[in-house]
Amino acid sequence: MKHRIGRVEGEILRELTKILQKNIRDPRLSEVTITAVECVNDLSYATVYYSLLTEDANKEKEVQEGLEKAKGMMRHLLGQTLTIYKVPELIFKRDNSVKYGSKIDRLIAEVKKQDAERASK
Repeated sequence: MKHRIGRVEGEILRELTKILQKNIRDPRLSEVTITAVECVNDLSYATVYYSLLTEDANKEKEVQEGLEKAKGMMRHLLGQTLTIYKVPELIFKRDNSVKYGSKIDRLIAEVKKQDAERASK
């Protein structure tokens, strides 16, 4: 059963990315990238993780509102392309792994800079 869920998650990810690019005209969602999809065992709910290139709290709130508004249309279009009995409810969550990765990169660069300063003394 796990293998089927993984395939469905991958298909939902691909289709939602296409739908977001081609069918959703909301300017608030222009900078959104869908990074992952996780479904529950009975495929009734799908948690869709997205990332943004900005750290602005106002922009993040606007994107969340835009996704909530477009959720019904996205689910409808998803139902037209997927060949499963019931299209899962979509739950959108911000993926913070990109932000965490950039923080780690910044910390590593800072440590390298401090090491270089110590070596030059």
